[in-house]
Parts: sequence; C-alpha cells; structure tokens
Amino acid sequence: MSGIDGKVVVVTGAGSGIGEATALLLAGRGARLVLGARRTRRLADVAARIEAAGGSAVYQRTDVTRREDLLALVGLAEERFGRLDVLVSNAGAGVISPLDDLRVDEWDQMVDVNLKGVLHGIGAALPVFRARGGGHFVTVASTAAFRVVPSMAVYAATKFAVRALCEGLRQEAGDSLRVTTVSPGIVGTEFAGASTNQRVREEITRTRDRIAIPPEAVAQAIAFAIEQPPTVDVNEIVIRPTAQT
Repeated sequence: MSGIDGKVVVVTGAGSGIGEATALLLAGRGARLVLGARRTRRLADVAARIEAAGGSAVYQRTDVTRREDLLALVGLAEERFGRLDVLVSNAGAGVISPLDDLRVDEWDQMVDVNLKGVLHGIGAALPVFRARGGGHFVTVASTAAFRVVPSMAVYAATKFAVRALCEGLRQEAGDSLRVTTVSPGIVGTEFAGASTNQRVREEITRTRDRIAIPPEAVAQAIAFAIEQPPTVDVNEIVIRPTAQT
C-alpha cells in the first residue's frame, strides 16, 4: 500500500501546470482530491479525468487571495471526505518585470497570491490539523527563494518570504504536523506567459522551451514527501533542470 493511498489532499492552483500534475499523480496513487483554482472549467476537466480513471475528486472555485475561499475549500474536504490530511499550496502568480516598470498592481498581486495565499491556507488548515492530531503542509515555492535575478525582485521576495514562513511553521508544528517546501526551477508551465513585459516574457519563454522540466517531475517530488511515514518530515526539496545554473 502507498503512503498516499486514502489520504484526503487539497491542492490549490489545481487547474493546470504543477497543480494539475500533482492532482493526477496523487489520485493515481489512491488519494482523494479536493481541487481549487479560479478557472472552474479547468478544474472540472481535471476532476473528470480523475474520476474516469477510477479515482475520487471534488472541486470548487478558489481565489487564494480570499480567506473565505480557503476556509470553504478545507470545509469541502471535511464535508465530502470527513477529514483533511494534506494541503498542497501551489497557486502562484509570476507577473515579473523590472522594478523600473513600476507595475505596482502586479507587485501587489504577487504578494497577495504568493504570500498571503499561503497564509490563508495555513489559517484554514492549521486548526483542522490540530483538532485531528496530524496533517501535512506542502508548499510550492521556487528556486527564486534562494537566488535573486534581474526582473524577479518582487517575485523572489515573495518566495523568500514563503520559505521563511514555512520554516517558522515547521518549528512551531510539534511532533504531529509535517511541513514541506518544494522549490522548483524552470518548469514547462504557463508561467512564462504571465509577464506583461514583452522582453521579459520572450526571454523566459525561450529559456523554458530550451531546458524546462515537466510539471510531472515536481509532482513526483511532492508525492515523495507525502508518502513518507508519519515520523519522517521531508522539509525542503529543490528540483531544477540539470542545465539550469
């Protein structure tokens, strides 16, 4: 039996990319999935694929910048499956650009999604995990949490903050909660298309097309952390293309 089989897992940003790949992989290993994202059509498609393969999944439109949406998503897990075992906080925004562009609204968006979205997930799931005496927070950060490069100052700042937040959570978690941060490098997702700066967008797209790893590789890393025995806490995983500096 897999250490994933039967677990109830909430995944945010589950409509595409890493979130979609993670949901499909975990469902294939016996997890029951609760999917959240803003694009309900994409969620419906992922849930339908899981169900068609014999798995179990429910979904709900979720905007992680809204605290009540995370509370509702965790509530859906408890309502439909009776408990919550794992929260995978994957939703993210990467509208990157040089600071001189002064795209302040986009800075705010990254702070709201990348950092406050993770906080909202912790706020929703932590009381549930404490009440049942166990649980697992898995948060998708980035290699930008370790290294800042031009045009990514604000994005990196949010990921540095997420990494610090998760380390603080780990230290406060005690012996019944597990905390894992997964930091991917360049992944073949829609991330490159998010930037509104054409030069940056084209540069990221070229790099992605040349060296990116597939979302499924990150999903495998997430599954590895989840499937460990309850007494084993995999705290950090960094996964990047071999060709990425």
